[in-house]
Amino acid sequence: METVIEKIGASAGKEATLTGWVYNKRSSGKVRFVILRDGTGVIQCVFLKGQVPDAAFELADSVTQESSVAVTGLVREEKRAPGGFELTATDLKLISLAEPYPITLKEHGVEFLMEHRHLWLRSARQHAVLRIRSEIIKAMRDYLDDNDFVLGDTPILTPAAGEGTTTLFPVDYYGEQVYLAQTGQLYNEAIAASVRKTYCFGPTFRAEKSKTRRHLMEFWMLEPEVAFLDLSGDMALAEELVAYAVQRVLAKRKPELATLERDTTKLEAVKAPFPRISYLDAVKLLQDKGKEIKPGDDFGGDEETVLGEAFDRPVMIHHYPAAIKAFYMKRDPQDTSLALCFDMIASEGYGEIVGGSQREDELAELEKRIIENKLPPEAYRWYVDVRRYGSFPHSGFGLGLERTVAWVCGLKHIRETIPFPRMLEKVYP
Repeated sequence: METVIEKIGASAGKEATLTGWVYNKRSSGKVRFVILRDGTGVIQCVFLKGQVPDAAFELADSVTQESSVAVTGLVREEKRAPGGFELTATDLKLISLAEPYPITLKEHGVEFLMEHRHLWLRSARQHAVLRIRSEIIKAMRDYLDDNDFVLGDTPILTPAAGEGTTTLFPVDYYGEQVYLAQTGQLYNEAIAASVRKTYCFGPTFRAEKSKTRRHLMEFWMLEPEVAFLDLSGDMALAEELVAYAVQRVLAKRKPELATLERDTTKLEAVKAPFPRISYLDAVKLLQDKGKEIKPGDDFGGDEETVLGEAFDRPVMIHHYPAAIKAFYMKRDPQDTSLALCFDMIASEGYGEIVGGSQREDELAELEKRIIENKLPPEAYRWYVDVRRYGSFPHSGFGLGLERTVAWVCGLKHIRETIPFPRMLEKVYP
């Protein structure tokens, strides 16, 4: 019976066939050990001379790393094995012989590994990251789907900027200049007027000339938007979503977290509610910790690291100065110098993972902001129409997937969080 390593327990005591790739091998006298990986797990296959065909025994000795093979054998329980099972082989068939594999067990530099990213993905560490990334995505979409959100797919080509005009990637669109989307938020606001609770999930692009460990030029963002929701409700939605995703990874991806040697006690503390502090309180906290910052300054990576390390779970910082935030954020009616917005800073110094706000719902005020920010009014005519025809209070946020994955996995650099990262001066492979 053909099966996969992840489900091998169901075949205990029976003969099974596995297909996969040779991860490693070793020999001891008349015994050959082939470590097989199949994309769902890793298992040791034991070949005993005289108990398998001579051709199979010889192949187990000569087969190269990453060759694809089919192994048939008896599944038996082995508590010392990583997955708790081992395969006593009865046959081995070659599917494709791999050429000498460039990534060996010796240490390789980051530049070499990034040049061979398409092969590096096969390593145990990268396999674990991919599995956790997938689990986070599924958990967040399950949470939103189960809470009556409707998925709305927003365009990647857009005539309008969502997050400032200095980080746009221009694209020629049949003679007209458009841009790769920085966010799906503006379109989400229109969809919310139809279905009340919506979200989009897809790639977004920022032409930031940054080489920091937290920045990619192309990254994936989850963006919910809800009609008739205020800032407080928006913050509650964000913390519940993030806490749910983290606890789901803890429950379902323990082997992968172990492969990454992640300290899971840090993640176990990530439960709602999260601490909430105002922007001014955050400035004071930074000043008390020796940072040279004054009210009105925006937070950079260093400041976010200090803020994140001050708490055992993500911290929500709200009411930033309106002058350093986006044009679409609603002002606080009690103090119009402040925006009704928040950032979620991950614990352990991983920086901002969520940014959200209550949106400006007053037609005249939004039109004024577009002019003040020197944006082309014609490109935003449809966006303004959302207020012109039955305006409503609404809020939402964007969650950066790669930063979230880096934090949950405990990775030092964001380049490992996505199969093929796009960084400054790095678009291969």
